[in-house]
Amino acid sequence: MRLTIRQLQIFLAVAQSGSTTAAAEQVALSQSATSAALNELENLLDCRLFDRVGKRLILNDNGRLLLPQAAQVVDGAKTIEQQFLMPGMAQGGGLQIGSSTTIGSYLLPSLIAAYRHQHSELQVRVTIANTADIVAAVVNFEVDVGLIEGPSHAADLQVEPWMIDELLIVASPQHALAGGDKKLGVAQLRAAEWLLREPGSGTREAVEQALLPHLHYLQQSYEFGNSEAIKHATAAGLGISCLSHAVVADFLQSGRLVELKTSLPRLHRHFYLIHSKHKILSLRLMQFLAFCRGWS
Repeated sequence: MRLTIRQLQIFLAVAQSGSTTAAAEQVALSQSATSAALNELENLLDCRLFDRVGKRLILNDNGRLLLPQAAQVVDGAKTIEQQFLMPGMAQGGGLQIGSSTTIGSYLLPSLIAAYRHQHSELQVRVTIANTADIVAAVVNFEVDVGLIEGPSHAADLQVEPWMIDELLIVASPQHALAGGDKKLGVAQLRAAEWLLREPGSGTREAVEQALLPHLHYLQQSYEFGNSEAIKHATAAGLGISCLSHAVVADFLQSGRLVELKTSLPRLHRHFYLIHSKHKILSLRLMQFLAFCRGWS
């Protein structure tokens, strides 16, 4: 077999960085050696993998076809090295976790702290982004496992329901809808201005799935890139919002927010554990997934 894992590793580095110069730093080779390895790979496959645009190398359709396959092969090779060639890696070593924003900000720190009581040698690299970005990172083998707040629609993923999260409709105590004894009806909620996450966020999708069957539409006043910003904006009176109990618990306790009484049923969503169906699960990763399933 003439194709090598090193060639695929270099291909991935070039795809990520956009140049052989930047890729050379990632793979600890000279620029000339990196360029030569890429040329060898393209000659071996008898096709160009990148379009040359000035000094930039941009994946073409051939490169995009190869990308997930190369990532899978390189990830599998790394897992084999960790389990068999590096002493102690099955129990320790590094774990790359991708987390959507709410989980990463409010739940993951406690989860990792609890896990490290049992595995003190564990090294963790956490990537926090919206759900769509974490799904892409899992698909591309950039992280070992993803913890996300909304359902994933990507192919080739193993998706496992993990935890149930309660969603609360909240407002500032001074908001016009706060403080009444009667439950708010659908008409009042439709007329309200809502503060929402950006499209692609698991929270945004979960809120729409929970509310739209009842309200049919949400009158958006502002859009924010994270739930913490929405929480503060809601407390400032800019509108009402629907957020995870984990996000608003502190402001509810301090009185900066109140939960609105509504005629809607209790709202909730699932959190999910995801990994690629093609990923080789190391003992370390299986142990972490098992811990997540039993953690609350």
